[in-house]
Amino acid sequence: MAKAPDKPKKPAIDHDAIRELAALLDETGLTEIEIEDDDQRIRVARNVGRAAPAHIAPPTAAPALVAMSTPTSSDPAKHPGVVTSPMVGTGYSAAEPGGKPFIEVGSKVKAGETLLIVEAMKTMNQIPAPRAGTVIQILFEDGQPVEFGQPLLIIE
Repeated sequence: MAKAPDKPKKPAIDHDAIRELAALLDETGLTEIEIEDDDQRIRVARNVGRAAPAHIAPPTAAPALVAMSTPTSSDPAKHPGVVTSPMVGTGYSAAEPGGKPFIEVGSKVKAGETLLIVEAMKTMNQIPAPRAGTVIQILFEDGQPVEFGQPLLIIE
């Protein structure tokens, strides 16, 4: 009697890996993470409502650089002088740890001047000022994850 060909086995779900990734989402404030192995891919995502931008200041992080000098709209993304992140990565306020920040609230900036750095895939990307003005709000925290389109600061 001929033996039927073996069907490829479906890989077992790694519940521990999923739990670890979910915990990492909580720790970092990210909304999505994905890992891929030779024969398995795991993607964990969190459904974040768009009404309140919770990713601006993670609840577990102390707001070291979040500062507001003048009251503005309750949604910084709608401010005409908002500067958003062009990529997903880690935001840094200085060129090196412990270094002098590129900007502070009240800093006068020129168009093209470096405002911050976003590290993505081990590449340091300088984020330039889109126009001249005065920095009135800094909405990211040094060394914390930033997402594409996330408001980083406001220039008036």
